[in-house]
Amino acid sequence: MSNGIWTEKYRPVKFAELVGQDNSVKRVEALTNSLNIPHMLFAGPAGTGKSTLALIVVKELYKENWKENYLELNASDERGINVVREKVKNFARTKSLGNIPFKIIFLDEADALTPEAQQALRRTMENYSATCRFILSCNYSSKIIDPIQSRCAIFKFKLLEKKDIEKVILKIAEKENLTIKPEALEILYEGCEGDCRRCINILQSTASISPLINSDLIATIISNTKPRDIKVVLDYALSGDFQNAKDKLLDIMLKESISGQDVIKAIQKEIWNLPIEPTIKVKLTEKTGEIEFRIVEGSDPFIQLQSLLASFVLAGLGKE
Repeated sequence: MSNGIWTEKYRPVKFAELVGQDNSVKRVEALTNSLNIPHMLFAGPAGTGKSTLALIVVKELYKENWKENYLELNASDERGINVVREKVKNFARTKSLGNIPFKIIFLDEADALTPEAQQALRRTMENYSATCRFILSCNYSSKIIDPIQSRCAIFKFKLLEKKDIEKVILKIAEKENLTIKPEALEILYEGCEGDCRRCINILQSTASISPLINSDLIATIISNTKPRDIKVVLDYALSGDFQNAKDKLLDIMLKESISGQDVIKAIQKEIWNLPIEPTIKVKLTEKTGEIEFRIVEGSDPFIQLQSLLASFVLAGLGKE
């Protein structure tokens, strides 16, 4: 399996190379070029370029001296108030090396900081703003207290679109001498759901098996359900054949090692392609959400999925 080497190897090194975040990147680049950045908060899903953009900012500002002027902390590992009082304060109070009058502290996964640590951080950001700038990265900006948000310029990141993922994948394929089938790009994008880091790791795992990347190979790596398999299950159910629908579903889950939640997601996508009335589709979608909640809460996935199939059978018979 992948060890993530490609993720670092193909990390962008310039603003122009960062895909899919045009507005945020342009704003950050303009601030960096002015040589006087504010405190910044990068918020958005995983694998969309937040940590990479922070590194690009630091390297653009400090050039070869960037390591001496940069401190990176992962708040999910070190989330207590002592980290802010000791590590952060000690680094922030010392003068920077070079022409830039401030250092940079990058707090990754800042939404994992305890409320007390965030309160301490708020005062540190204020007291040491002359010698230090903070870049905070988080998945959900709502988990960052308002006083910190008001001290930062906030940049929102979004999941990458298919064209952005393709751009990255084709660049890697060219440099690694891989052959990627067009249908494989589609499966790869569906498997990563806009997370570029996950996409690169899936590609590396697949390439370790064969340099010819096809959809079946990727589906094997990500253990994903094929839409046509789910369609067969639902067609059986809608025709009133509960036994065959149940057997086919069990076959899919055991042979492909698919989890109940993955099956639920595949069914939810396929519902809207079924030849049934829109009102029934709405009811089945509601039922799908209820079953997904029960699985997450700890119910047996196969029993819950059988219950969902029963709802499809009733819908097919006009009794739902």
